[in-house]
Amino acid sequence: MTRARLSPPNDGKEIARLAAANLSGTARSSLRTFGRVVMLAAETARGAVTDVVSGRFQWRETLTQTWYLITVTAVPAVLMAVPFGVVVSIQVGNLIHQLGADSLIGAAGGLGVIQQGAPIATGLLLGGAGASAIAADLGARTIRDEIDALRVMGISPVHRLVIPRAVAMLLVAPLLNVLIIFVGVLAGYVVAIGAQGVTPGSYWATFGAFTSLTDIWISLAKALLFGFIVVIVACQRGLEAGGGPRGVADGVNAAVVLSVAGIIVVNLVITQVVTMFLPVQVA
Repeated sequence: MTRARLSPPNDGKEIARLAAANLSGTARSSLRTFGRVVMLAAETARGAVTDVVSGRFQWRETLTQTWYLITVTAVPAVLMAVPFGVVVSIQVGNLIHQLGADSLIGAAGGLGVIQQGAPIATGLLLGGAGASAIAADLGARTIRDEIDALRVMGISPVHRLVIPRAVAMLLVAPLLNVLIIFVGVLAGYVVAIGAQGVTPGSYWATFGAFTSLTDIWISLAKALLFGFIVVIVACQRGLEAGGGPRGVADGVNAAVVLSVAGIIVVNLVITQVVTMFLPVQVA
């Protein structure tokens, strides 16, 4: 009895076809998710204005979320700002010392902390602590059908849950940014004076010469934008959680990862634009 021989499939073409289908499916899914995030952001911004004007804004929920964000981010902000200011002062100070321009440590430390360190640290803290808490809270409400119950009762989850958290995040972000700037610059100053032999007068003179009020406003604007990105991504992941506790955990993980990645990409774009139109110059 002769056994029939099966012709082997074209493995190369099959793998390429599956890879292309997977890639195109992932791209379409990512675009749809991005579209839902943009729609949620637009609805949140528009709804916040209409709620305030109509007197339906959830002030109590906003204050509760604001206080919670402050409690979970204030101490980590100080702990992150101290080593960041010290590292910037030491690394930049060593390079400047070799060039014989020790007095410029104040300018380098100030620009590094204000323009980059403070807003990025603010975004990462809000993305790590704030996004995880918001995504977990909304995700738990979603799998318990509380979000569907709100819709059945004619209550918009965006107006009731998303907008207060977004406003709370926008209130906390600039405060956290200012705290990190203060602690980071102070830590860099202490290291420059105590370990690198820089005089206090030269440190603050170069700091004031190269750091302008525009840098502060740019830093605050970046912190606000990063906070808005964090809260919108976290709320979108939480409202779309499914599949029980595992789905909530996946939503929290996705919220943290996507918010941090978005912060890094947006910061790169903003840095390039600011460098192009507002280059660093002596004030």
